[in-house]
Amino acid sequence: MTAPDDGSSEAEPPADSPADRPGTGLSDRERAVLAVERRSWPGPGAKEREIRECLGISPTRYYQLLNALLDDRRALEEDPVTVNRLRRIREARRGRR
Repeated sequence: MTAPDDGSSEAEPPADSPADRPGTGLSDRERAVLAVERRSWPGPGAKEREIRECLGISPTRYYQLLNALLDDRRALEEDPVTVNRLRRIREARRGRR
């Protein structure tokens, strides 16, 4: 005989929840950083203004987060086009130093 379900047991997450998908787990802020990098910018200062206003962080902190994301496999799985483009740019800059 089974006990009646009183709703006190934890329900399992839906099959398509982030917990069940391997490789997910980027925070909303990390996704927002990648979204900023996908956009094109009309002129100097526009991107930095967007970073401050929408993300609420300094451009210096933004680029620190972005650099760490480029080495994170979760970011690569989330947005391979953007991450690979930025990795190529980073490597080209390192090669010029």
